[in-house]
Amino acid sequence: MKNYWAKFGLLMFVVAYIIGCGPNAEEKKVQEFITKHVDKIAPKMKEANLAYWSAANGKPEDFKKYAELDLEIRKIQSNPQEFALLKEFKSNEQIKDPVLKRQVDLLYNQYLENQIDSVLMKKIVDLGTKVETDFTGFRGEIKGKKITSNEIEEILKEETDSRKRRDTWYASKQVGEKVSDDIIKLVKLRNEAAKLLGFDNYHTMYLSMNEQNVSELDQIFDELYELTNEPFKQIKAELDSILADMYGVGIEGLMPWHYHDPFFQETPLVYELDLDIYYKDKDVKELAVQFYDGINMPVESIINNSDLYEREGKNPHAFCADIDREGDVRILCNLKNNERWMETMLHELGHAVYDKYQDSKAPFLLRQPAHIFTTEAIAMFFGRLSRNANWMQDMLGLTDEEKNEIENMSNKYAQLKQLIFARWAMVMYSFEKELYANPDQDLNQLWWDLVEKYQFVNKPANRDKPDWAAKIHFTIAPCYYHNYLLGELLASQLHHYITTNVLKLENDKDVSYVGEKAMGDYLKKNVFNVGAVYQWNTMIVNATGEPLTSKYFVEQFVK
Repeated sequence: MKNYWAKFGLLMFVVAYIIGCGPNAEEKKVQEFITKHVDKIAPKMKEANLAYWSAANGKPEDFKKYAELDLEIRKIQSNPQEFALLKEFKSNEQIKDPVLKRQVDLLYNQYLENQIDSVLMKKIVDLGTKVETDFTGFRGEIKGKKITSNEIEEILKEETDSRKRRDTWYASKQVGEKVSDDIIKLVKLRNEAAKLLGFDNYHTMYLSMNEQNVSELDQIFDELYELTNEPFKQIKAELDSILADMYGVGIEGLMPWHYHDPFFQETPLVYELDLDIYYKDKDVKELAVQFYDGINMPVESIINNSDLYEREGKNPHAFCADIDREGDVRILCNLKNNERWMETMLHELGHAVYDKYQDSKAPFLLRQPAHIFTTEAIAMFFGRLSRNANWMQDMLGLTDEEKNEIENMSNKYAQLKQLIFARWAMVMYSFEKELYANPDQDLNQLWWDLVEKYQFVNKPANRDKPDWAAKIHFTIAPCYYHNYLLGELLASQLHHYITTNVLKLENDKDVSYVGEKAMGDYLKKNVFNVGAVYQWNTMIVNATGEPLTSKYFVEQFVK
């Protein structure tokens, strides 16, 4: 019955959207407001996105242009008369068209953030741009020699000398010392703006503007903490035993640099299987293109606009950019032919196809994902495939023997990966909540308290550096990181629904998704094409028959 009414409601919504009942005078007023707003905002958004793209591709001077355009957009959305009008629209019962109401809700939230003094707004934008510029151009040093992010990752994956690993880990944190003071200033400026708008702090405000709240997130994170605590403790004890033998130290002597990335957010490849060997002679770009083509989601136009390979001065962090909501979608990567970049390529193209396959006839404001975490869910859904033995066999032409060898460990790796990431996301969510609640506390100690609580990683003796500040997300994506974990939950929910209801399988044992056009068509129709027409949980109910739940994540990776 629930599925029937969800589908019926979706049908009625679409019918109202397509043919309507004829707008009344108030609805015409709303539509006129929206049209004028989009006419002003769309060209500036495109120009700003192009400036950011240019800056990230090695032209840091364009960060200034991006900041100026971002400020112009914020000034448009800071207009108090227009904000007052949006308030009226929200409460006006004569506005019944659900598509108009949805656009009003989204605009209201965008305007709300910008109802602050223009001088304060400029300080926030300028300081955020400065910190990001510092991040983009920074390279850590070991004994006076600069080292890239890819080199750091390679050393932490492959080096067995603990001293070299330690020096590399320290180098990965040096950027934190450069930017930490500015990040704290930025947090205080954001808090000042939030308090002027009636919120306790920026963290609370940001969640509210994104249709979330602290209590619901606390409930999700607390539940997952309890459900994952013992499984994580057990699997990490096994991992630590292997790492201790590998590096010739006692388990109690394991330090952060003994894990395989600077934050212990990724899975160390220690179980007698190096997946990189299956990708080293392949072209990860071509593999990704071939896969997406096979599920009826061609990505050639995305690839043609993208920048995929490492060079001096280029942003080391991968991302996807929807330049204009008119089809110009791009990704930035620093590709190597290894498993990590195979996952990244699949992941970023997941974001990209979500943007590319929006309904081009939908209103501009709704031509975006239902929520920031729903696009993360799609990226994660596809990114998981790089370690899936079935996918690897179908895409790489592996023998049954090779496939079986991978499969024997792939479930363990999948569980380890998800548990490690879930616990890492708990660190980020808890730290950021406390950061905005009290930016003057001992943040260095707070960071390590949380790392030890959630990740069971030892703090280096006498360490008192702003290691937390080496995570760029505090600057470029404030109060965002919890959405990665929500994305993992939704990715598992979609996986369950597609396996059971789209592919009609009893279980997911042999699922690779390679060539599954029905899966691609389902996602395009039920997730991508509807854009932001619905509030995120309504979209999830319509697509899967139930609201967001953690049960499928737990079934897939914890039990």
